[in-house]
Amino acid sequence: MVVSDSQCSDTWTILRVRGPLELKCQLDSTDVPLMHKVISRTFGTLQSLVKSEACVLTVCDSPVIIWPNRGVHATPDEITPNTLCEDLQQWIQTDEQESTGKRSARKKSKKSSSVSIINLRLMMEATTTGPLPPPILTRTIKKSHFFSTTLPMDCVIRTNCNDTIKDACERLVEALSHQLCEMEKVILQHMKGMTLLVPEPLHFLLPEPKGLVTVVYPAGVPDSQLETQRRDLHQRFELLDDWPYFRRANAYHFPNEPYRDGYLRNPHLVLTHPTLDNGKVYLVQGIYSYHHYMQDHMDDNGWGCAYRSLQTICSWFEQQGYTERHVPTHKEIQQALVDVGDKQKSFVGSRQWIGSIEVQAVLNQLLEVTSKIMFVSQGSELASKGRELANHFLTEGTPVMIGGGVLAHTILGVAWSETTGQIRYLILDPHYTGAEDLQVITDKGWCGWKGPDFWDQTAYYNLCLPQRPKTI
Repeated sequence: MVVSDSQCSDTWTILRVRGPLELKCQLDSTDVPLMHKVISRTFGTLQSLVKSEACVLTVCDSPVIIWPNRGVHATPDEITPNTLCEDLQQWIQTDEQESTGKRSARKKSKKSSSVSIINLRLMMEATTTGPLPPPILTRTIKKSHFFSTTLPMDCVIRTNCNDTIKDACERLVEALSHQLCEMEKVILQHMKGMTLLVPEPLHFLLPEPKGLVTVVYPAGVPDSQLETQRRDLHQRFELLDDWPYFRRANAYHFPNEPYRDGYLRNPHLVLTHPTLDNGKVYLVQGIYSYHHYMQDHMDDNGWGCAYRSLQTICSWFEQQGYTERHVPTHKEIQQALVDVGDKQKSFVGSRQWIGSIEVQAVLNQLLEVTSKIMFVSQGSELASKGRELANHFLTEGTPVMIGGGVLAHTILGVAWSETTGQIRYLILDPHYTGAEDLQVITDKGWCGWKGPDFWDQTAYYNLCLPQRPKTI
């Protein structure tokens, strides 16, 4: 299911509907075709339910309630079917405001995301109007199986600045119905005897103009067993088989949800690109975590910069779905170098530095990732490496570790002019020792654009350029 994209501005609004639907079936037979028929009939009932007048959508943290199948009736009365979707934001209460139900101005930071998220809750009316039919009691003695599971409905649509609530409700109801169809397929395909696998909806942001795509996977089935499904998805959306777009690690992270591990992601995105004559910007592709001195209760100030740069690189491979291995600790990095015969056993637990060659060895040992090494005899030569670095970020898109003397940094991109030779480097500095404060990190230059004079002009440098596996 492809979600429509905004074409009228640089900002767009995502409407996300979540809520449980109960799947309950009574199976009077263990005959597989009959079981499938009963399950399909139950899903049909749920589809009718989300299209019925009993379906209700509530906007989270607001007094707004919408009946999408009742002429898009809504409360408060100021909200009509022709109200713009983005206008719902003014009804949402912030944490600091009292829950008075009144509209509130929402202040935006100068570094805020261009994506607005409106969360809605899927509910069903339990009460009915008019006289109720009298209860009928029956007694039947027979052997049957009863099972139930909760379907975690999770649908998104991406709206543009002209979309009304009426437009959005039609698309949301259709998305809910479509997701039930996909969940039915997953349950029937992976059903073993009387055991059901819970369907798991995930959202993926594909290259423009495809936009947001929702995929339903069977929960508990590892990515390694879903390659056939991913290959089919690549064909359906006309994607090359050289990037794991549909692995779980690549699921879209909604900007309003914090990362649980506490690390900052992609701090460079808030920076303004440098302007060069006929210059182009070439950046890291995908998501990485910022690893630096003194994190993880580890005092590595003065010796651990290359370890931290390596951790940033490993986080990139983990968060793009190329590996399920966690980001290694300092000791795990040291043990990997012992295992490959590069260091003695006494190296584990020490405070010894490592360089680009060791980073290359650890990536190969722990992640099975190969790397190219670029040797630069003195820092002044780095200014002439614009073409090689631009090509790396264009084709591989991975963070680059650069080591010189006792210092290591991470290069996240270059701004380079082919005609003038001007170059700027996007540097992520692992020597930072403070808290995860994006404002401080970007304003103080711990993540920022640097000129050729950033490097020691007489020191030698080795650059480790990790190569991206070509896989789905």
